[in-house]
Amino acid sequence: MAGEAAGKGLGKDIGKDVGKSGDLDFPRPLTTVDVAIFAILDDSLQVLLVRRPAGEGEPFPESWALPGGFVDVAKDRDLAACAARKLREKTGVSSPYLEQLGSWGSATRDPRGWSATHAYFALIPEAAGELAADARWFPLSAGRLKEKLAFDHGEILATAIQRLRNKVEYTSLPAYLMPAEFTLPDLQRVYEIVLDRPLEKSAFRTRILSADMIEPVARMRRGPNRPAQLYRLKKGREPVYFVRTFNPPD
Repeated sequence: MAGEAAGKGLGKDIGKDVGKSGDLDFPRPLTTVDVAIFAILDDSLQVLLVRRPAGEGEPFPESWALPGGFVDVAKDRDLAACAARKLREKTGVSSPYLEQLGSWGSATRDPRGWSATHAYFALIPEAAGELAADARWFPLSAGRLKEKLAFDHGEILATAIQRLRNKVEYTSLPAYLMPAEFTLPDLQRVYEIVLDRPLEKSAFRTRILSADMIEPVARMRRGPNRPAQLYRLKKGREPVYFVRTFNPPD
């Protein structure tokens, strides 16, 4: 049968690549994981970047890049675990939201050889933790970064920004950028920062409260104006998907 013949042929091909000791004997690509980490700081969407080392033989020395590195087969049970480890190493926290973005690979993206990277994006609250010495936040202006990044990280970051902005149109993702307690105007402002446009207050409030994604806490925020109810994200709440997008203003 054709299937049996294909199976036999596949077995022969695999045998060519496995030595007598059972070790694979064909060249393998460099395998890395990179993470686009976003937060709201100083009333703007910002991304965390790291400075590349300046050692001899290092590609793109002292350039800015997305946090990441090689998969550690002894530590990382899968790609998501590697991404989470890289995030903790650079920010000192675990992200409340981590999503796989895609994979990039070619013979030319890394001068050290054929390389494949698996990219993720993460959302963390403003007061996340202490950054690593080589890490720094960079503001995004109109959804773009001024600095040129190492490797193909500029393309990866642009894809991450577009994915985030698209999903914010119909999901509760901005809630993962919020501190532990926040007001509805705070949350609306974060949506507006990511989308880069204003939203209608009454419609926003109705949508968020009907989504059952946040709950009030037993205290108010007091200031020069009338007290405002504080909310928090419901524990263990998965992202909420709205039935409609946020419509642009007329």
